[in-house]
Amino acid sequence: MTADDRLSPEDRDFVAALASGLEVLQAFDQQHPRMTLSEVAARTGMDRAKARRFLLTLHALGYLDKQQRHFALTPRVLQLGNAFLSANPYRVVIQHYLEEITREIGESTSLGVLDGDDVVYIARSAAEHRLMAIRLSVGTRLPAAYTSMGRVLLAQLPEAELAAYLERVRLQAHTEHSITDKAELRRAIDQVRQQGYAIVDQELDSGLRSLAVPAFDQRGQLLGAINISTNAARVDMDTLTGRFLPLLQDKARLIRETLQG
Repeated sequence: MTADDRLSPEDRDFVAALASGLEVLQAFDQQHPRMTLSEVAARTGMDRAKARRFLLTLHALGYLDKQQRHFALTPRVLQLGNAFLSANPYRVVIQHYLEEITREIGESTSLGVLDGDDVVYIARSAAEHRLMAIRLSVGTRLPAAYTSMGRVLLAQLPEAELAAYLERVRLQAHTEHSITDKAELRRAIDQVRQQGYAIVDQELDSGLRSLAVPAFDQRGQLLGAINISTNAARVDMDTLTGRFLPLLQDKARLIRETLQG
């Protein structure tokens, strides 16, 4: 189903209760691991009575733990993500090649997919170097506009979907290098389309420099984007384009040859 085929909240087949329940689960994150009823209501925009019903239902189903006034996610939530991971066996193949990259150059590598306006990490091989203030792992979400994987994936969108994204996205200056003009972001995405890879240099986090290429199966179906992320003080642009880019492109080729679409 494409974005244009999705139901709107006004459609008779749209189940508002299910959508609200998922919204409550998604309100919990690294900055909000434990919340009261009032805090959940504020983060979701629900009234307290509605938020209370969903919290108690999710608690009854085992997805939330309740300690006095506070709610928190339980490990059962992982079953939802595990269903996706189990249904996509290509991750095992890609994980193998990501780990090969890390062993060869000592840098972190990841596989990401586009979900809304974010990139979601679905496979990762972490190096010893800590690159960002937050710890990146499977399930981490970052804004597509400011990541190399995000720009690669945005470059793969049909023109109408890319135009809609650029219309709605809100750009902000994460660092002094961040693109904050939509026309400039469009030019950057167009460049990625032409050259087949993306480099994002310190736009999301100072010192973070990353490179990404698309990953396809043998049928040409897009699987996601794979990247190499590194420290700008440790790896210069010549090394990134002269050594890391050919390596990443070679692994993308091997992924395509290995996976029988």
